[in-house]
Amino acid sequence: MKTYRPWFVVGAAVAVVGALVAAFGIFYGNFSPRGYVEDRYTRAASRDIGGNAVAYTSSKSPSQVADEVTDAWKPADQYIDGSGVYLRYDDESVVILPIAAGSVILLERMTTAYPRYHSTVGSHWGWGRGSTVRGGGPGTGK
Repeated sequence: MKTYRPWFVVGAAVAVVGALVAAFGIFYGNFSPRGYVEDRYTRAASRDIGGNAVAYTSSKSPSQVADEVTDAWKPADQYIDGSGVYLRYDDESVVILPIAAGSVILLERMTTAYPRYHSTVGSHWGWGRGSTVRGGGPGTGK
């Protein structure tokens, strides 16, 4: 009777787990709102805002795009007005604005998005769940 060495069993288990993770990644894409947008919409580098806001486009209306994104990734906060849809996640934003042929979707870190959109979202984007916009410890940013 042949016996198996423990390293063989551990190696086989690691291989199976690795294959499952890879398959999940292939079939379900990235694991963030950013990844969701990157996988489903058309990159539009000409609409980027500096080096901070990365642009994508869709032929769908801002409300349709927002429904798709929020169905997949529930935002911490959102604000909707005539200018667009503003979604806040823990450390990034998804801003969906109307254009003639649909929508432009802007992905941006909260550290630059909040100052950019503050005049629109004001206090509607509440802060919590790990936000780092105001910075460090006691008294910082107050």
